[in-house]
Amino acid sequence: MTQAYAHPFTRTDRSPTAMWWWTLDRVTLALALVLLTLGFFFSFSSSPVAARHIASHDDFYYTKRHFVFMILTAGLMVATSMLSLKGLKRVSVAVYGFMLSIMALLPVIGHAAKGGRRWLALGPVALQPSEFLKPALIVLIAWMFCEGQKGKGVPGVTIAMILYAMAIFLLLIQPDVGQSILITIAFGACFFISGVPFRWIIGMLGAAGAGLVGLFFIQPHFRNRIMGFIQPDADSAYQVNAAKAAIANGGLWGVGLNEGVMKRHIPDLHTDFIYSVVAEEYGLWMTLIIIGIFGFIVVRGLLKTMAMQDPFRQIAACGLYIMLGTQVLINVSVNLGLIPPKGMTLPFISYGGSSMLAMGLCLGFILALTRKRNDEIVVNDDPSHW
Repeated sequence: MTQAYAHPFTRTDRSPTAMWWWTLDRVTLALALVLLTLGFFFSFSSSPVAARHIASHDDFYYTKRHFVFMILTAGLMVATSMLSLKGLKRVSVAVYGFMLSIMALLPVIGHAAKGGRRWLALGPVALQPSEFLKPALIVLIAWMFCEGQKGKGVPGVTIAMILYAMAIFLLLIQPDVGQSILITIAFGACFFISGVPFRWIIGMLGAAGAGLVGLFFIQPHFRNRIMGFIQPDADSAYQVNAAKAAIANGGLWGVGLNEGVMKRHIPDLHTDFIYSVVAEEYGLWMTLIIIGIFGFIVVRGLLKTMAMQDPFRQIAACGLYIMLGTQVLINVSVNLGLIPPKGMTLPFISYGGSSMLAMGLCLGFILALTRKRNDEIVVNDDPSHW
């Protein structure tokens, strides 16, 4: 006689953990865990070469670190998804304030690398505060937009603009134009969804365009990246050309696990250019699966948020989904040579402690925002329905 499977939670269980489970978007959580697992699996072929290139570590130095960051990221994602809306706002305030303070000190105490001073060295770990600031900023912006719409005298739009401007100012000092563009796109999406007059959107687009033109003339690092993309020489196009050659060499089915050769010529293969390593060894089909998972998460998430009744949850979740999708688009476009290199990782797949943990925080925020709330939960106590 077979025994029926006993689910750990019943519909009538009103414990906090049970309520979290039944209100959670379990599909998005499962897909995020799949991406984390794939990233760890891919590290077995990318990390050994990186370990020999960057430092005299054993071959699986970065793989072991990747595993630790993967576990921490999954834990952070689950823990953050349990937050109430009030707790989510409080955590966002704390994260934004703390990371903004560190960013203000980076010109003095920051670690310089790759043409910028974006990291804070903490022993064996390098913290990039801008990664954690991004999701917190989007939540705060959505909160302020909603407060401003209530008509109770709170200058929500003005406060949101100030929060955004402070973040962008400190990012451009580093300089980190890629993160600035990403935050601006997400901020503009929140701006649009909140229902501001269309002329404000046009004004913001004009200001962003003028800002990029100004950066070209006053920021040598940004200008060199653009000119290296327009008129590439052997040095400026080295990594991108190697990445494109790896993608072409992989073809449809790939050359096989750990059989890729172009990865030996890509310095950042386990971080910014992991996509090209996957394309060479596993082929086009695997990269399409990865892009399809990201696309499914983002498109499905945006459709779900459009049905929400709470403006704060709707604006914040949309902004976070758009930020996630845009980062994937930027990373893939860089690997394909469609845009200049931005130093941006592929979420959940690339190696990098700050980027992985920050993406765990971002998706945890999304899961907390998209959980069904009291007015959306319909409980059916009929056992036959279960």
